[in-house]
Amino acid sequence: MAELEGLEFGKSDFVLLDEVTMEQFMENLKLRFEKGRIYTYIGEVVVSVNPYRQMDIYGKDTVDAYRGRELYENPPHLYAVSDAAYKAMKRRAKDTCIVISGESGAGKTEASKYIMQYIAAITNPGQRAEVESVKNVLLKSNCVLEAFGNAKTNRNDNSSRFGKYMDINFNFNGEPTGGHINNYLLEKVRGWVGGQDDGGALNLLRGGSDEMLESFHLQNDPAVYIYTREGAATVTSNNDRSSHKAVMSALGVIGFSNEEINSIYQILASILLLGNVQFETDGESVQILGLEAIDHIAELTATEADSVIKSLLFRTVATGGGEVIEKGHTEQDACFGRDAFAKALYERLFCWIVNRINSVIEVKDYNPVLHGKNTVIGVLDIYGFEIFENNSFEQFCINYCNEKLQQLFIELILRQEQGEYQREGITWQHIDYFNNQIIVDLVEQPHKGIISILDEACLTVGKVTDTVCLESMDTKLAQHPHYTSRKLSPTDKTMDFQKHFRIRHYAGDVTYSVEGFLDKNKDLLFQDFKRLMYNSADPVLKEMWPDGQLSITEVTKRPLTAATLFKNSIVALVDKLGCKEPYYVRCIKPNEMKSPVLFDDARCQHQVAYLGLMENVMVRRAGFAYRQHYARVLQRYKMTCEYTWPNHLMASDREAVEAIVTQHGFQDDVAYGHTKLFVRTPRSLYTLEQERAALIPILVLFLQKVWRGALARMRCRRMRAIYAIMGCYKRYKVKAHFWEVESRFANVRTMADYGKSVEWPNPPAALSKFHKNTVMLHRRWWARQIVKNIPPSDMLEVRAKVAALTALSGERKDWGVSRAWERDYLANARDCPQTSSSFIRVSKDLRNKDMYSQVLFSGFCRKVNRFNKSTDRGLLITDKCVYKLEPNKQYKVLKRLPLDIVSTHMRDACTLSYIHGVYSTQSWKCALV
Repeated sequence: MAELEGLEFGKSDFVLLDEVTMEQFMENLKLRFEKGRIYTYIGEVVVSVNPYRQMDIYGKDTVDAYRGRELYENPPHLYAVSDAAYKAMKRRAKDTCIVISGESGAGKTEASKYIMQYIAAITNPGQRAEVESVKNVLLKSNCVLEAFGNAKTNRNDNSSRFGKYMDINFNFNGEPTGGHINNYLLEKVRGWVGGQDDGGALNLLRGGSDEMLESFHLQNDPAVYIYTREGAATVTSNNDRSSHKAVMSALGVIGFSNEEINSIYQILASILLLGNVQFETDGESVQILGLEAIDHIAELTATEADSVIKSLLFRTVATGGGEVIEKGHTEQDACFGRDAFAKALYERLFCWIVNRINSVIEVKDYNPVLHGKNTVIGVLDIYGFEIFENNSFEQFCINYCNEKLQQLFIELILRQEQGEYQREGITWQHIDYFNNQIIVDLVEQPHKGIISILDEACLTVGKVTDTVCLESMDTKLAQHPHYTSRKLSPTDKTMDFQKHFRIRHYAGDVTYSVEGFLDKNKDLLFQDFKRLMYNSADPVLKEMWPDGQLSITEVTKRPLTAATLFKNSIVALVDKLGCKEPYYVRCIKPNEMKSPVLFDDARCQHQVAYLGLMENVMVRRAGFAYRQHYARVLQRYKMTCEYTWPNHLMASDREAVEAIVTQHGFQDDVAYGHTKLFVRTPRSLYTLEQERAALIPILVLFLQKVWRGALARMRCRRMRAIYAIMGCYKRYKVKAHFWEVESRFANVRTMADYGKSVEWPNPPAALSKFHKNTVMLHRRWWARQIVKNIPPSDMLEVRAKVAALTALSGERKDWGVSRAWERDYLANARDCPQTSSSFIRVSKDLRNKDMYSQVLFSGFCRKVNRFNKSTDRGLLITDKCVYKLEPNKQYKVLKRLPLDIVSTHMRDACTLSYIHGVYSTQSWKCALV
């Protein structure tokens, strides 16, 4: 069951519908389309609705979301089924295939491209060059095949005119190593040669350069050419130039040489010119109007112009006796031959391109013993069932193909169901379904089938018409329950006599017009054209027509008809798919207007019917609508049971699942397999889903609470750890600082300066105060060591200098710290002996007069009065008086002041001034004036 989608988007799996009715199916499909959900499951089948717009669901993030996931783990998507096919191939070494079907315009080609892109995106994570080269060629091959095999129509911008099956080979590592492409029924009649727009022709006419078109004798107006005139008038395009460059680039990447690319476009040009060749009847013979085009065709195909004319106007026939004669054409036969030649040219060109790509991407010289098993993923992009107003031979072949694929689809689905039931030990119940083998036999049964009747009519000698063939079918198939015609049902006026027949297909009744059946079935290409192309000087053309080497007398066996060739290829395809594990993508076209918002209920219901989607749902639900491994069921629904939440204590997951089922009372609606639980009705499943949806908000809140608590505890533990680390680091920094200080100052006792020159380490912030104290202690210790060496006789001077330092720090630069202090400077004036003798004489007189015992200080000073006039004076301080002297008058005493009347403050100031050596005039101004 797909997860991550709410009920507002409808049921993501049609198996889970309450009732399997067309009304509920269409209602769910429409709701999902309107909500932008273009993918829906039917079990493992993906139903895809063309959105007709670009959707942002294919980017790298989406690829990563689906890589390695199970189908039910994400919303429905092409990537889910692609990944499932890849996992089955890689894990179980089993070949798988993805079958994409739907009508024209349903999005099959785009789906195949997205599948290829996904497989390319998830492989080769090591970016090996050879693997990347293979991936590039596989992806670019899509571009080339679309250009030459798709057509732009009113119903579809990129309509595939062929069925394509691509095998991608993988080595044992799951890396792509090569591939192979098969194409089925290139629709020659319905392609651009028949009047519709083709990517190859328009790519050349509108995208080619003027020089290229001129070299090919073409004009860039598609309306000039009969084969493209109708398409050019009804369909327009604005990106042909870029498309042409993309195709040229892709051809180069794949490995086409420049000569091969040139040959491809020369053949396209010759086909366009061939369509414009006109004929006229001149009496008994037929002539070509205007030979210039013939010359251009001959030049482009590297043949002789006369040979081209001869092939268009005559047919070489071998008689029974071995004689070779030339038979001229009628105008009608010439036109048929021209068109048949053009169609064959284009078909051979397309097949050659496919074979050329295969020659590049096919695995060569692979040895399973050395490289492991080579596994394969097949991607089938093929036309869907078609019912038009006028259904012809092409619709007959296409619908037969879909009958075969539907038969395989039902058989494989039933086989898968039965195989799973047997593996899980569940009793298999018979499922009634429409077996379309009877319709397949109607078409392909030998001798009785429609293809056999058509082949018999084509081989019959004489004039056999489509009407004669219809009468033969009416005769041989009259009793068949799925065949009718107007002759067999005369009252049915929806059919015309001798024109229509009807087949009751599994998807509905289809009325076919028999007109043209025989012409389209038999090979109308004359051997003359084959020999003409084989004899071309262009090696590419020669390679395309190997059957042209036979001479007219050697060609005796009729070639197989188109219907038989197609039947053989489809039988081979079904056999190839039958041996692989299939995955299906069913594409639906929502409307005919290519609108991203319009949902045509009737149109979509018709497609749902002929794609067999309802039958698929019924087959899937016939036994059990839902099945899942016990571990997955337990993981999703364990919160709905008290015995399993949050974890069970039972012996196995199966017992835990049984407890969940028993608690909800679903015992009668389930079956227990060996590894899976099988639920019969969707109602039981949705009861579990509803209870789970109700509990999820509660669990979310609980988980949020637990998670927030866990986050808070984690943050708390982290903070504690941070603080513990910080504490340890701080302690380490402190210890490291102590160790550094210890190592730097270990030998300071023996140093000459006692460590004064040692630089202190920067302390951590926590030790800044301690660092200051330590520095102070060291300085004091250093000072102590210095002081210890000073003689006692000098201690008084030292103390005086310390006092001066304390008082004068920052006031004076030079305050006499470097010289010896003598106190009595006037008596010891060595530079002026006369002054010294004069002062000694005066001081002796004063000693005798005042009876002082000691001179404390003597020296010169400068007196500044209140008028800012200065005068030199001498100063003498004794233990009893302070004297102001006149140096210029033999040191005459100008003033005497006893010490006992000098204030303590002034005495200190005077003392400091004397010690300073240059005296403060302001102090003495107060003291001595």
